[in-house]
Amino acid sequence: MNYQRIIEDLYRTILREPDTGSVAAYIPELSAVDPDKFGIYLTTVENENFGTGDCHELFSIQSIAKVLSLSLAYNMLGGELWKRVGVEPSGSAFNSLVQLEYDAGIPRNPFINAGAIVICDILQSLLQDPKNDLLQFIREVSGLPGLDYSPEIAASERSQGYRNMALIHFIKSFGNIQNDIEPVIDLYFHLCSIRMSCAQLTRTFLFLANNGRDTRTGQAILNMSQTKRINAIMQTCGFYDEAGEFAYTVGLPGKSGVGGGIVAVHPNKYCIAVWSPRLNRKGNSQRGMWFLEQFTTETQLSIF
Repeated sequence: MNYQRIIEDLYRTILREPDTGSVAAYIPELSAVDPDKFGIYLTTVENENFGTGDCHELFSIQSIAKVLSLSLAYNMLGGELWKRVGVEPSGSAFNSLVQLEYDAGIPRNPFINAGAIVICDILQSLLQDPKNDLLQFIREVSGLPGLDYSPEIAASERSQGYRNMALIHFIKSFGNIQNDIEPVIDLYFHLCSIRMSCAQLTRTFLFLANNGRDTRTGQAILNMSQTKRINAIMQTCGFYDEAGEFAYTVGLPGKSGVGGGIVAVHPNKYCIAVWSPRLNRKGNSQRGMWFLEQFTTETQLSIF
């Protein structure tokens, strides 16, 4: 498979199409990003690398990082985790409060904001130094010892985080937040502040294409059963209320973020990341969705 040729051909094709999406202007730091940035990178489980465009430029990965916090919590707590958060698609906006009322404070899945906040509460209970310990885990998985939170993005998130503050207080009222609110929401805002490039993202998420093992060291980050389940949740819940559309058109487990990034994995084959800041009306990268649909069609490689 000539991945480099396919990536470059599709990249040029999509650049010629009008990109009518909008950046996530409700987060001040994201509103300042050049909306025309566009990068693609693919890493195979044999550690072959292919990329084009702005694939080495750092951007805010936002909700993509929720997969990493979930991986750490799942590794530490095992199946007990699912007593606090579900695994079902939400069918509503990523920051909705409505379902929490119906579901007695149990978020539908760990990738909507409410679910990720509960995961942060779990980590707050499990870790001695939650913010630093979570960061160290992500550094180890990514192979980026210099990786850090962005204080500017975290502060920007907090400055407009009214809905997330409402979510955590509402969940707390049902008893599903067990720690003080401030350190939990602070951990959540910092998690969403992490910046990576497409190339770094594919390396970071490659363990999910390799049965839970780091392809460089062979170290098990998750066991095979846990890896299967996280990939399944990415497939059904990774794109807010557009997860069904992504499964239908692309056919890969993946996760998006409102910074314009998308990461997707083909088990036993590769991990691919796309970044384009303009979002469609569902909050997913418009060019990213287009590219990945055409990529899996051209390569005839999806999980279906």
